[in-house]
Amino acid sequence: MLKEKFKNHRIILASGSPRRQQFLKELDVDFEIQLKDIEEIYPEHLKDSEITNFLAKLKASAFTDDLKQNDILITSDTIVWLNDKALGKPKDFNDAFDMITEMSGKTHKVITSVCIKTIEKEVVFFDETLVTFANLSSEEIKYYLDNYKPYDKAGSYGIQEWIGLVAIEKIEGSYANVVGLPTHKLYQELMKF
Repeated sequence: MLKEKFKNHRIILASGSPRRQQFLKELDVDFEIQLKDIEEIYPEHLKDSEITNFLAKLKASAFTDDLKQNDILITSDTIVWLNDKALGKPKDFNDAFDMITEMSGKTHKVITSVCIKTIEKEVVFFDETLVTFANLSSEEIKYYLDNYKPYDKAGSYGIQEWIGLVAIEKIEGSYANVVGLPTHKLYQELMKF
């Protein structure tokens, strides 16, 4: 459906995430990948989805001068929200270990914002999913980090990996959102274009 709808457009995904790229492929969208280095810094007063909305728009703004008439740009940002603070991508092993330890035995929120931008307009939306972790031992966390090295993932984990199989007791909301792209909402927004 989307392939036919956008046959006269160029869809650009500005994400290096193989998971986001795979999801877009599975939506049957023809797209190309373009990347720009963006310093992902946001004002400290922002909370929750305000952070991901800001960062998704920031990533899109880097392409403003490059967009042509039939281009549709898609950018995205994901964070884990726990104890009134954002957990982004970990800096190193210790940072990742601390994040997963903090999530162990608790429920956290995964928030992903998406920005769709053309020359004429910009649409930003987000989705939230609640994820409940079982209690994890230090050995289990170390095993996961040593074997899966999730340093490119918000909150230091990938739900589609080992930790998702052994530690996630419950999710409320979209699985795809936790992976990093709320595909159901993206599809709806693109169909409205």
